[in-house]
Amino acid sequence: MTSTAIRQRLITYLSDAEDNKIRAIYTLLEKEIEGEQSFSLTEEHLEILDRERELHLSGQTKSYSKEDSFDIIKGIKSL
Repeated sequence: MTSTAIRQRLITYLSDAEDNKIRAIYTLLEKEIEGEQSFSLTEEHLEILDRERELHLSGQTKSYSKEDSFDIIKGIKSL
């Protein structure tokens, strides 16, 4: 069964399920659901971002617009 089919079956089931079953399912998934909503960077990641920002602000590295970035990813433009 594909992920799409599983999602559809779950959505159908959850829309009609009894409240106690909804609460039980939520309890099983609560930590994962809450984990997806919180995001934090480690000190190492923050240091990398600070270092890269300083290089950018001082003109030592090149930056790209969103459009240029997409074109580079698609192979339309090169670095």
